[in-house]
Order: sequence, then structure tokens, then C-alpha cells
Amino acid sequence: MLSDRVLVRLDAESAERLSTSGIVIPATASVGRRLVWGVTVATGEHVRQVEVGDRVLFDPEDRAEVELGGVGYLLLRERDLHAVAEPEAGGERTGLYL
Repeated sequence: MLSDRVLVRLDAESAERLSTSGIVIPATASVGRRLVWGVTVATGEHVRQVEVGDRVLFDPEDRAEVELGGVGYLLLRERDLHAVAEPEAGGERTGLYL
């Protein structure tokens, strides 16, 4: 990875969602502008706030898709990330930071 680029794999839960009444909403459904979660697979040398394995929040419209070894990934700039999920610390905190 070069410069400030981040390679992200979408979370499985980002593909389909459940409504509050239990209806499955497919990933192809248009629901306005919705941010999604993904897992960082690789980072460039100038990325400062994200590490490999971090769960990140981003806008799926601001991305480039790439396929490596038959697996689809998204290529983003670090500045396109909105948040990084922090692992839950014994249930004491929310587990998220912005």
C-alpha cells in the first residue's frame, strides 16, 4: 500500500441488515446515505491513526473497489474514514471512538 491508502474488507453485517420488525433489508436496497463498517486489511506507510485489523466506519460511495485473490476489497484514503471502533474493554465503555 502506498502513501495514505487503506485497504478495507466489508463486514459481513454490512451486507444485509434487519429492520426493527425483523425484515431483512438487502445490501442493494437504496436507503439514502448510509455509512458502513469494514475491517482494515493493509495500510500505507503514511497512515497514522489506523492499524491492520481495526474496524472502521466509512461512506461506501467514497471508494474504489479492487479484487485480490478472488476476494473483493475497498481502497480508501485515511481521510475518508469517519471512525475507528475500539475493542470493548470489559463492557465498561461503548467500544467506539471518533
